[in-house]
Amino acid sequence: MDKKNMLEAIITHFADGNKSQLARILNISPQAISTWLSRGTFDQELIYAKCENINPDWLLTGRGSMLKSEGMPLMGDKEAEKEEVLPEVNYEYKGAPYYNVDFIGGFDLVLNDQTRNPDYYINFPPYNREGVVWCNITGHSMEPELNNGDFIAMKEMHSPIEYLPAGEIYGIITEDYRTVKRIRMADRDGFVRLIPTNKNPEYAEQEIPVEMIRKVYAVLGSMHRLF
Repeated sequence: MDKKNMLEAIITHFADGNKSQLARILNISPQAISTWLSRGTFDQELIYAKCENINPDWLLTGRGSMLKSEGMPLMGDKEAEKEEVLPEVNYEYKGAPYYNVDFIGGFDLVLNDQTRNPDYYINFPPYNREGVVWCNITGHSMEPELNNGDFIAMKEMHSPIEYLPAGEIYGIITEDYRTVKRIRMADRDGFVRLIPTNKNPEYAEQEIPVEMIRKVYAVLGSMHRLF
């Protein structure tokens, strides 16, 4: 589902199809809603904060169910889990490989080590795709979307970062560090903005030159630890 269709679904569910009503819920102007629709975009962080029970995985990917309580549940949603098939750990090459390593602590080095085998595989249908790899995330800068200790599903992107969907969450690797942030193009040419979800002042937005970035991984989804 593309961003425009997602926004139309949000308007239908949370505002009975009324753009002005959704604008009041979000505390923005109706014109802002119209602009989002015309551009096929929206402010994920604002909608996540204002629209109760919306599924953050759906906001990020457009896949699954719009609400936490229906369809594919978020891990930890016990009522939904009773009715859904949960991710399964296995050693039989079913699903996507999981490496018990933190993205910030050297995820790419592990992937490049041909002698390192996955710790196990996670069979979780939305992410059982070629090129998808699971690892860990630590830190609090992306909470509540990504929590300290969560598993994250990632896939390396090969297009230049300027041509990747803006406003999504990516893992980026430079010569000096690794980080997971929401990324948008900066006003300065040749720069991108690294935007934390956590609004605590200690997690500040940052701008870095595109030329610093060696690799980019799309964060496709997340879940709490399985055990």
